[in-house]
Amino acid sequence: MTGTAASRLRGGPAPASPPPFTTLVELTWVEKKIEHWIRFGHQTYEQILDRRRRVVGFAPNSVFALNRWAANEFGTIISRIDIVRTIGAGEPLQTLPFVRPGGDILLKIEGWPKVEHVLQAIDAIEALRIDPAEVSPEHWRHVHNRLTAGQEPRTYSVEQHRAFLLRRRAEP
Repeated sequence: MTGTAASRLRGGPAPASPPPFTTLVELTWVEKKIEHWIRFGHQTYEQILDRRRRVVGFAPNSVFALNRWAANEFGTIISRIDIVRTIGAGEPLQTLPFVRPGGDILLKIEGWPKVEHVLQAIDAIEALRIDPAEVSPEHWRHVHNRLTAGQEPRTYSVEQHRAFLLRRRAEP
């Protein structure tokens, strides 16, 4: 992310407000206790709150993946990944912890084995030199549905991606 791509704050006065309709995501990193991070997506805003917390923003109609993991003295208590399409003014939304106001949830998976499967699917897409944030939203819904049903999702292909890009270009 470049300085022109995001507003950034390291202490001091409050940053300029994020652009209108920016979806804000609160991230926390407390080593081996709470780890929330963005797996992919294109931030348009960032505000660093302190050493462990920051807020990032995404423009309307963009896609990002939010990983959340937490543990206590007995081990992992949550392992989750959400892939979300940000919404514009007046669009319906679903609420999600740490995401304001919420978004269109394309994938919501809990439990390390399934989360690992999603991370592997993201890695496979990146191996094709395709940005996961540019993948068809229907593919993320497919991955969600198949993993929820305990089935193997189909892999995303370059041909599928080309068809999605052509369809998107043809939309009014």
